[in-house]
Order: sequence, then structure tokens, then C-alpha cells
Amino acid sequence: MNLLHTMTKHSLSTLWLFLLLFLVLPPVLAQKPDNPALWEKEIQTFEKSDSLQMPAPGGIVFTGSSSIRGWRTLPADFPGYPIILRGFGGSRLGDATFYFDRIVKKYQPKQVFLYSGDNDIASGKTADMTFAQFKVFAKKMKKELPEAELVYLSIKPSLSRWEMYPAMQDANKKIKRYAFWHRKVKFVDVGTGMLGADGKPKPELFIGDGLHMTPAGYALWNQIIEPHLQK
Repeated sequence: MNLLHTMTKHSLSTLWLFLLLFLVLPPVLAQKPDNPALWEKEIQTFEKSDSLQMPAPGGIVFTGSSSIRGWRTLPADFPGYPIILRGFGGSRLGDATFYFDRIVKKYQPKQVFLYSGDNDIASGKTADMTFAQFKVFAKKMKKELPEAELVYLSIKPSLSRWEMYPAMQDANKKIKRYAFWHRKVKFVDVGTGMLGADGKPKPELFIGDGLHMTPAGYALWNQIIEPHLQK
């Protein structure tokens, strides 16, 4: 009986340990590692376009994830500004840093608008991890383009990722604080205006997937961003 009791107690202890690990580990295991190679073809497409007509130095680069890539009307929306669109896929902050020389530095821009971090949080990164990735990009900007201004567009709220927005807001707050204390780094809040009277994302700003924006969403962003564009 004593042996059976000991074995049963041991088994229960093992079971409880397993359950505890099951509850604690999923957020870590759910993290999807960065894979910049996914975007190589998109970067090559930019380079092919550059080979046909290289943008003049001193332009304004918009880079980051699909919210930038999908903003196809941006150059036409601001015809008086030398805008260079370099958003790619479902990219993350680390991807923008990885391809920095090929999508940012080569243009010697006066401003860089960055929208990224949305997919970092969605991939399982914490706000701290996302902030750390932002700092790597910001420090590379300071080193490689010391006279250019970095404008970070806040991680937006969306219908499909609403449950993640608290973590996104945490990352936003950390980045906003960083921008306050660093020269030539600016934080622009694009999210508050996307929320309705109920405090939730306005449905009319999103296409069917609840993540990417409609023309109405981009029209709102135009209004928010225009005051921050350098002549």
C-alpha cells in the first residue's frame, strides 16, 4: 500500500507539473521566429524598379508592413512630396532592420515613416520584445542616417486583432516615451482616431479581413500624417 501510495502521489505530482507547464509555456511556444528571407523577392522588386528610375536623394521613405504596402495612393495623395513606398508583406520590425540598407539607406532620405510592430505582437512577441526591435531600427537610423528624421506610426487597433491591442498599446507607450527623449525621432498616434464612440475600431475603416484598411482608413491617416511631412 505504501508503495502504491507513493507511486500515485508521484504520478499526481508529475501530472500537476505537466499541467502547469502546459498553461505557462504556450505563449512562448506560440512565438513565430522572424524570417527575413520571406521578403527577398519583394525587396528585389524594389531594386528592379530602382534600376529603371532611381529616386532622387532627400526623399521621404515609407516602410514597414502591409498597412504601408497597401497604401498605394500615398504618392498621389501628397503630390508635392518626394515619397518612396517601401512597405512589404506581413513584415516585422526586425525585417525592416535587416533590409535597412536596401530599402532605406540607399535613398539617403530626409524622413523615414515606419509602420511596423503589428505583426510582431501578432507573432507572439511581448510589448518589451517589440520595443527592443524598434530600438534596434532607431539606433541604426541614428548611425547610418544621422540627419534624417524617423517618424514612427503607432500600432493601429483593428477588428481582427482587438484582443491584442492592450499589448500593442503597451509597445506604443514605450516607443512614444523613447521618441520624447531622442532627437529626430517622432511618434505619431494613428490609432485614437480609428476608435469609435464605443472605444472600439470603426468597422468602416477595415476591409473584410478586419485587419487591412479601406480607402476611408487611409483618408484618415492622410489627415493625421500630413502635418508631419517635411517640405
